[in-house]
Amino acid sequence: MLWIKSLHIIFMVTWFAGLFYLPRLFVYHAMSADSISIERFKIMERKLFFGIMTPGAVLTIVFGVWLWMGYGFNGLWLHIKLGLVLVLILYHAYCGKLLIDFKHDRNSHGHVFYRWLNEVPVIFLAAIIILVELQPV
Repeated sequence: MLWIKSLHIIFMVTWFAGLFYLPRLFVYHAMSADSISIERFKIMERKLFFGIMTPGAVLTIVFGVWLWMGYGFNGLWLHIKLGLVLVLILYHAYCGKLLIDFKHDRNSHGHVFYRWLNEVPVIFLAAIIILVELQPV
């Protein structure tokens, strides 16, 4: 099971790398005015979302479920963690919606919005790690 736990952590790091970086790309994309930069950001965002973030998310969840089945974790801390993971999945999907808006030149937010959006996964990462390591409830 240690291999499964290791893979879960590796893909979680991969997923979070994308969750941290995609909104940062949105910041720069929202600030861009020239067509060359805009097209470059569209490519970078697409590759990050579909090539790194989404596979990382799927494999994080697969190995997390495998761990859950193998160890049979229980307790309120796990339910809270799973709730936070569900919110992260919704955040991931929202980033995908924003990606589509940028792809079709329908962005309606400024760079400041994306700067704030960029901070959301930090809060969830800290909360999830504290819950898993301390299992306070």
